[in-house]
Amino acid sequence: MLTFTLAQLNYTVGDIAGNVQKMISAAHRARDEGSSLVVFSELSLTGYYPFDLLDEPDFLQRIDDGLAELCRASRQLPQLHWVIGAPQRREGPGKLLHNALLVLHAGQVVLRYAKQLLPTYNIFDERRHFEPGPDVAKVLRIGDTQVGLMICEDGWNDEGADYGVNPFERMRDAAPDLVVSINASPSNIGKREQRHQVFGDASRRHGLPILYVNQIGGHDQLVYDGASFAVEPAGGVVFEADRFVEDVRTLRFEQGRFLTREGDSPASVKREGLSTMAFYRQQIVLGLKDYARRCGFKQAVVGSSGGIDSALTLALAAEALGPHNVMAVTMPSRFSSAGSVDDSVSLCRNLGIELTTHPIADLVAGYGTQFEKSFSRPLAGLPLENLQARIRGTILMEYSNAFGHLLLTTGNKSEISVGYCTLYGDTNGGLGLLGDVYKTEVFALSRHVNEAAGRELIPNAIIDKEPSAELAPGQRDTDSLPPYPVLDEILKMLIEGDRLSAAEHAEASAFVVRLKAADEGRALVERIRQMIARNEYKRRQAPPIIRVRARAFGTGRQMPIAAKY
Repeated sequence: MLTFTLAQLNYTVGDIAGNVQKMISAAHRARDEGSSLVVFSELSLTGYYPFDLLDEPDFLQRIDDGLAELCRASRQLPQLHWVIGAPQRREGPGKLLHNALLVLHAGQVVLRYAKQLLPTYNIFDERRHFEPGPDVAKVLRIGDTQVGLMICEDGWNDEGADYGVNPFERMRDAAPDLVVSINASPSNIGKREQRHQVFGDASRRHGLPILYVNQIGGHDQLVYDGASFAVEPAGGVVFEADRFVEDVRTLRFEQGRFLTREGDSPASVKREGLSTMAFYRQQIVLGLKDYARRCGFKQAVVGSSGGIDSALTLALAAEALGPHNVMAVTMPSRFSSAGSVDDSVSLCRNLGIELTTHPIADLVAGYGTQFEKSFSRPLAGLPLENLQARIRGTILMEYSNAFGHLLLTTGNKSEISVGYCTLYGDTNGGLGLLGDVYKTEVFALSRHVNEAAGRELIPNAIIDKEPSAELAPGQRDTDSLPPYPVLDEILKMLIEGDRLSAAEHAEASAFVVRLKAADEGRALVERIRQMIARNEYKRRQAPPIIRVRARAFGTGRQMPIAAKY
């Protein structure tokens, strides 16, 4: 029998001293609960992912110092083995470092394992800093249990499709009683179910029980949802830790089965996780909460247009930071409808958020007067529309500078995709909450927010109104774009393609095939494709966005600007 503790923790990248203290605290709890083993996640010492901090000599020294402190702490808990993740120097040609798993016991490093499969796709770029480890399995006896050890991506190639090496084959040959996999697996819609599928299949195929330990927390664009789990060859996933929160849990492994600390079967694990909108909400709220905390912001400011994007952004910000820490600013122009201003008032009253009014009509008029004096032509059309957005963006940045609030940008994935946004205007900000959420999903998520609250937080008048930037008389989004239900299906295929779930891919693919059956539809798809390409320069200058889908703008989709598409 082996009693072990999985430590699903929220690390801060680069905060080695803080991460060490989190790990020591969890280790003491593991000792108190009678564990012989405590398991932390991938790169737990540094947080995942440190990027080019790994190129800084003082950072490597801090890693060494942190590891030394963990070894000293393990000396005080001699009955406990610690599985940790940390970058480790290596010798020979190639990269300077290994992405390593270390086992500490009684003040010593008693096992080292280097990650073999280094992902370089989508959001990952581990080969930039790490050298692959050798094709070997590492197994350690703890009490009467043989424990095999691996790191994240090592477990994702059991079908042999992505790499020439399959670490599970070596692990099977080593015949451990239990496999421990430490991970830093970022979250997106469907990822939890994908993990269960991949590791459940590997467990059955090789007859190996597997403990999968993940981290949680928001790190820039990425959010980690935790959801650590245990899987048995016959029973499938038999245990799952909580999602989106830290969770330190002690279990037993006995005769090939995972049990509670008391020796009972764990609570059954639901096959289906959160609904799509419930997942989006929790992912975005945690992403904002951690981004603000790690960057030193306690408050946020949002420009409230009376439209659905800013309304949803305000609702999510209020949930993440508390309504007393969120400020809304409405900035009406001569084109703003009275309804939009009134809707902002109703929204902020519902949310308990303070709303300030800063009219921009006089500022716009002043710019127009001087423009005509200087350039001998009136300010009209697109320049006038963009000017309003840029004045609003400037006012919000003034507020951020003056009061120290984090400015949240409000653009959704549909608009960002086709450039339906103003650079240095509504793209201003430190973080975008909706940049990976299509416009049709913005409506669905807004309704979910109301349903979850059990009342109308976002007024139905906002949800039901026709989308408009209100930068010109009678302007509607459909003046420039196809209806969002049409646009979003095209965008899904052009941007995400086979990274969509099977069901979503089938639906979007069939829609686009039907559309392209006519000349007009083919022309529309090509027009949208060109709009996506033409506006890469805007996305490159926009703030980071919180990722919720499998392929998000930013590190997950790297496209050239000056190119022929």
